[in-house]
Amino acid sequence: MSSQYTFIGEYNFVVDSKNRVNIPSPFRQQLKKSDKNTFVLTRGIDSCIWVYPLSEWKKIEIELTQLSSLSTTNRIFLRNHLRHARMASCDDQGRVILSKQLIKYAKVVKDLTIIGVLNKVEIWDKKTLIFSDKKTVIDDDSYEELSKKVTV
Repeated sequence: MSSQYTFIGEYNFVVDSKNRVNIPSPFRQQLKKSDKNTFVLTRGIDSCIWVYPLSEWKKIEIELTQLSSLSTTNRIFLRNHLRHARMASCDDQGRVILSKQLIKYAKVVKDLTIIGVLNKVEIWDKKTLIFSDKKTVIDDDSYEELSKKVTV
C-alpha cells in the first residue's frame, strides 16, 4: 500500500499557552484535501509526536490488529502506543491542541520543529531535536555508507 501523502520539509513554530500549535500550511492542505481535516496524534518512537492522516492511521490499525494479544510484549506495546493516540483536527487558524500527556512525553517547552516524513508529520521540541540530531546526523561519507544498508 503506497501513501497518497508527501509530507516533506521542516518548519519552526511555538506552542502557545493553551497548548496549541500551528500545522504548516503545506501539511494542512494535504490533511484537509484527503481526510476532511481529521488526523491522529500519538507518541512517536523518538521523543516526538507523530501526526498521521486518518487514512494512513487506518493502515497502521490493520497492522496492529495482526499482532497476537497472547504476547505480553505486543500487549504492552499496543497499550502504550494507543493510550496516547487521539483524533484531532485543525481549528480555523490551522492550529491543533496537543494533549498534556503528549507534551510531557515529547518534552515540549515552547519552540517546536515540525518535520514532514513522507506519510506522517513529526512534532519535536526544538532542543530535543537538536540533541537527537547530534547523535544521528552523519557526515557525507557515513551517509553514503548508511544509504547502502537501508533496505525495503
